[in-house]
Amino acid sequence: MESIQLTINGKQLAGHRGQTILEVAGENNIDIPHLCYHPRISKTGACRICLVRVNGTMLKTACTEPVIADMDVVTEDAEISQIRTGLLEMLLSEGCHNCLYCEWNGECELQRLCQKYDVQEPSGVFKNRERTVDTESSNGLRRNENRCILCGRCVKACGEIQMQGVWNFTGRGSSTTLTSDMFAKLGDSSCVMCGTCVQLCPTGALSFQTVLGRGQAWDLKKETSVCIYCGVGCQIDFYTNKEGQLVKAIGNENGPNEGHLCVKGRFGFDFVQSDKRLTKPLIKKNGKFEEASWDEALDLVSSKLTEIKSKSGPDSIMAFSSAKCTNEENYLMQKFMRAVIGTNNVDHCARL
Repeated sequence: MESIQLTINGKQLAGHRGQTILEVAGENNIDIPHLCYHPRISKTGACRICLVRVNGTMLKTACTEPVIADMDVVTEDAEISQIRTGLLEMLLSEGCHNCLYCEWNGECELQRLCQKYDVQEPSGVFKNRERTVDTESSNGLRRNENRCILCGRCVKACGEIQMQGVWNFTGRGSSTTLTSDMFAKLGDSSCVMCGTCVQLCPTGALSFQTVLGRGQAWDLKKETSVCIYCGVGCQIDFYTNKEGQLVKAIGNENGPNEGHLCVKGRFGFDFVQSDKRLTKPLIKKNGKFEEASWDEALDLVSSKLTEIKSKSGPDSIMAFSSAKCTNEENYLMQKFMRAVIGTNNVDHCARL
């Protein structure tokens, strides 16, 4: 791959043909502010926040401008800072970005940039326009378009990653809004609730139903695990609140799934805190289930399996495993049936 030498903020760097200024800067830990860009989708150049100065004169969007030999890039100067401040002010003024009651408070990329450039919401520049607020039609997702900055991330996430094509733009100019299959409500659309659009949204215009009222972003503790539902091995960052409840699942972008999740992986964790979940073994005595110790329950199961195997043979026993166990537990189940019981009669609920 052809190497290209360039300078960013006075530092000699190497990129390769096809890379953009933003990509080379990111590889070298140089921060260039951006909102519409995300590495998992195609380049847009819509928000203009990533403007940089090239060769002393030209202003270019770093997310779309390819690097060329001997290019000299300045990522921040007085004029660029002023332009970014103005753009952020306009984004704030045409929407409703009250961070106090937003579920993305603490993770919002617009919030972070406004803090960096000390941007306050201006008065009298634009009239706040009321857009679609849909908090109930979808079982998994919430939509508050008053927080939307029309970056297009959700459109491309749905079209390029999930390939569902639910989200799109409608209208022109200041009347531009999002539409979900031309329906006002997301629940009426063909959305499969993979949640990728929410994960890529930079502002909280799209959010998860599971988070509402159960903790702010900075209250949540992250634990990385592997999805329990199939053999792909998708990595998930699970978030728990102060009460220990699972409230959010975000696809880990370093896993084999590159951050993408299906509806099961995204929302299928509610059973963990179900009040119907058994926490102690139950043994039926005199027609009623009674709590028992683990030793008592395991001894009973062991004796019954031994009795059945001796009378009717190993193929008279089968095991039905669960997607709500870990992959390791499911592996042990099939190993137990094949190596200890001596049968291949093993099945798994995901196949149904």
